[in-house]
Amino acid sequence: MSRSTIEGESELVSPKRGDVGVYMPEKKTEAASNQVEVGLEQKGRSNHWEVRTQEQAYAYLPKSDPRNKNEVENRYGKRIDLVELTDNPVGRSLFINGNPEVGTNPDRNKQHGFFFTADNCIGCHACESACSEKNDNPPHLAFRSVGYVEGGTYPDHKRMNISMACNHCDDPVCLKGCPTRAYTKHAEYGAVLQDPETCFGCGYCTWVCPYNAPQLDPVQGRVSKCNMCVDRLEVGLKPACVSACVGNALDFGVIENTPENRQQCKTSIPGFPSPEITHPNIRFQQTKSLPEEMSRTDDMPVKYRKGSDGQYRPTIDKGNDKESDPKIGKNRYWNLSKLNSRENPLVMFTLLVQAALGTFIIPFSAALLGIDLFEEFMASNLFLPLVLLSIVMTSLGLFMSVTHLGKPFRFYRGFNNLRYSPMSREGFGLALFSTFLGLTALLLIPSNSWINTAISSLGLELGLDLDLDINLSSLTTNMLLERGVVITGIMAAISGLAGLYYMNQCYQIKARPFWNHWQTGTSFIGNSLSLGAVVSCMVMLLSTAGESLPSMRAVQAFGFIFTAGLVIEAIGLIGHNRTLSRSENEGGAAHYIQCTSFGKTYLLRNGLLAFNILAASGLLLAGFIEVSESPADQSIENEPFFLAAWASISLINLITAVIGRALFYNLVIPTTMPGAFFWKNKGFEQHARDIGLADNPATGVAPLAH
Repeated sequence: MSRSTIEGESELVSPKRGDVGVYMPEKKTEAASNQVEVGLEQKGRSNHWEVRTQEQAYAYLPKSDPRNKNEVENRYGKRIDLVELTDNPVGRSLFINGNPEVGTNPDRNKQHGFFFTADNCIGCHACESACSEKNDNPPHLAFRSVGYVEGGTYPDHKRMNISMACNHCDDPVCLKGCPTRAYTKHAEYGAVLQDPETCFGCGYCTWVCPYNAPQLDPVQGRVSKCNMCVDRLEVGLKPACVSACVGNALDFGVIENTPENRQQCKTSIPGFPSPEITHPNIRFQQTKSLPEEMSRTDDMPVKYRKGSDGQYRPTIDKGNDKESDPKIGKNRYWNLSKLNSRENPLVMFTLLVQAALGTFIIPFSAALLGIDLFEEFMASNLFLPLVLLSIVMTSLGLFMSVTHLGKPFRFYRGFNNLRYSPMSREGFGLALFSTFLGLTALLLIPSNSWINTAISSLGLELGLDLDLDINLSSLTTNMLLERGVVITGIMAAISGLAGLYYMNQCYQIKARPFWNHWQTGTSFIGNSLSLGAVVSCMVMLLSTAGESLPSMRAVQAFGFIFTAGLVIEAIGLIGHNRTLSRSENEGGAAHYIQCTSFGKTYLLRNGLLAFNILAASGLLLAGFIEVSESPADQSIENEPFFLAAWASISLINLITAVIGRALFYNLVIPTTMPGAFFWKNKGFEQHARDIGLADNPATGVAPLAH
């Protein structure tokens, strides 16, 4: 291999056996020709990656200085030598591509990370190209991407480029969030590796990651991401993106080891999300002065303002002109068509499951509390159809969630990470809810007179001499079925509430401040009460012909629960608006879009909710006044009017819930890295789809599929 000296002369060099440091081998004196021995650079190294015959010195990992033992922990208090934190042997194989050989890098058990010098990045995207070439990525995917922020005015306009990939964090939220356990944090290099063959394409890791590192491929229906080029690290080479960097902006090595000729080792720069979320293993240098405000060039209304401590923090980009905004504007719009998205299955999943939970838990809990109306309902023939309806609604909701997966036939892997993932726990809780509901339904069959009559009629129609006129309810006393119904019902309620709790936890994501608010919980609880009360009341009213239950008394009882659900949801929305109106982060920016781009839709949802609360309260008050005081005949004079009014309010509430949930999924702005004007710009991607430019795969716009 030839290497240029300072004087410009060329000399032949050969590697030392076992040398994985900076490639500065001895001179080759006995060879007179310029020919080098084939495979000479591979000697002393493992066979995970073929070292090129003329690999440049900057492509090799630096030697670790054994005398420098001061850096035992990184700045987050995590030990750099990761073997000490595990029970794994030092010489464990990573089995890269099935290769059992152990790498020859002496620092393979230390946490490695990237070092980005923002002053040197010229935005050439060579790192992107090298990464995509090595990993054979399609045009719409990039494990590493380059965006930028800019600020100032001519002639002092400045731009800072940012190259970002996976940061292989100390606290990888993708690993904890993934329900399939497709992620692993390895003691070797501290690499967070992901197995696309285990992934079922839910995309939850893309939600929780603040850096947009996991990439969901809508064509393949699965996630993949940066793997730190561990095959290159095993032979002492830096990752492909670092080796390809022409401006010496990217570097790589053991974390907290500042590269040569660098004077800073910071944990953040303008546009970088808070490192406290995941403790990322990336360090920065940015010494050139920048304006007080730096703007993004993508369509997100976010900019970064310099604080008194010198740190840049996100703030809402509303423009400088009071009359207009270059990105969004101040006017309110409907944009109802944009509420239709690939998250529609999740809209239906959450609403159906929440309605199913309320449908069962409301009357069952009230019966356990000794409320006579609900005790009569639970003892009647109507309770079995209600339980079956709850099962159907839950099953349909779970089916909709499965259709959201990129690999729906791998749905069973969603229970793999019960230890960490709220999504796994959510699914497990709802699965138990359905199971215990099924057991409850089985135990209710013997005591249901409709079932007994049906069996008797079946026997008569078949003309059998067997005495099929068996009163199955007589078995109740002997088999303690009534007690069994209570036990399985309680277990179903507990499982359902646990599923609802972890459904809320799925959206308490620091990387998505618009969701990370207690309003998410009040919305889920409020919808469970309001929608569940409506379904429960309908079951009771549709079957009152064969039962002696007081219909209007039931309507009043369920109406009270319905109104309570609306009030809980309204309280959450008021708190959400108050918090985000004062917020300057991505959550505030999402709320800003909600009040402008979807402003009219947002006002419609709030107006309908307020109308429902007032109307329901009025109906409750009027019904309370008109209900007869006679315990034997509690009726209302204008009963058809009251029923029609409650039905209208219920329909309006359903529309309100669908609009609100669609806004919930469409408005969220993640704390991702800035994009460029074309690349990683949602606005451009939508424009490309509108004009047909996205039909060209080279444009890099992902198809609208999941």
